[in-house]
Amino acid sequence: MKNKTTQDIIKALDEKYSASGQDKNMYLEGLLHSKPMNYWDYIHTDALLNLQIQRTNFPDEMVFIGYHQINELIFKMILWELQQLAEVAILKVDFLTDKLMRVSRYFDMLTTSFTIMQDGMDVKQYNQFRHTLAPGSGFQSAQYRKIEFASTELINLIDPRFRETIDRNTPFENAFEHLYWQAAGKDYKSAKKSPLLTSFEKRYKEEFITFMKVYNSKNLWSRYKELSESDQSSKALVKAMRHYDYTVNITWVMGHFKAAKHYILSSSGDGSATGGSKWQKYMHPKYQKRIFFPELWSDIEIETWGHEVEN
Repeated sequence: MKNKTTQDIIKALDEKYSASGQDKNMYLEGLLHSKPMNYWDYIHTDALLNLQIQRTNFPDEMVFIGYHQINELIFKMILWELQQLAEVAILKVDFLTDKLMRVSRYFDMLTTSFTIMQDGMDVKQYNQFRHTLAPGSGFQSAQYRKIEFASTELINLIDPRFRETIDRNTPFENAFEHLYWQAAGKDYKSAKKSPLLTSFEKRYKEEFITFMKVYNSKNLWSRYKELSESDQSSKALVKAMRHYDYTVNITWVMGHFKAAKHYILSSSGDGSATGGSKWQKYMHPKYQKRIFFPELWSDIEIETWGHEVEN
């Protein structure tokens, strides 16, 4: 393709702005007064690097804060890809497969990055500064919950003990009360919730329910089911779907689990999470059986989900 001439570019600009009833000359004049763009201005480096604010004087707290902020930035990129899958008018197999592999690579990176946490902080320091986080916890990552909502049918995120009582006619508020992660801090007999859950829901419950409603018919699995049977049978697509499911719900989760185990169950740790959650049963995939696309797995694979990984 040959390079466009100045006249070609001006013509294209004229057509673009005329179509919306605007004067291109106003925008061209604006270029006369605009500043040149620098990397640090575009990335907002100064603002980004001033977000790591420690609560203690322990040096390794900086590692902890920076690492989790990086995670949240990656979660944002994942949600950006899932949003495109949800909103594209006509979903194509190649587009879906490409986006899935992008998201999987993000989670692959997150999984391998746990060594930064596991081997990159002094255990004694961690078990001192972490108490300043209470009752906060990485459990309270709202973006990660949205990734789950955007990936699968809501029923697959319900605590297995209550799935027979939940269906598409169940009010979203009731379904919310039976999501698998409620078990991390809820007594179902008394309905009493831990400060971890209480503060999390106070901040995000309404936002979550709105998000659940929006993605009820636009989640990844729902979009997949819109494809023709032949497209759904694409080996490359099915492989990508299974890879994403396994990566998020076993590989990444176990990476997190092992890092938590390394610190919380260390000789200097007390075995409890900062948010007071029953973290071992909440996190391990063999207990909650978090599976985004159960129809793509065999009965034996579902039955033994998470059993093949070490505790």
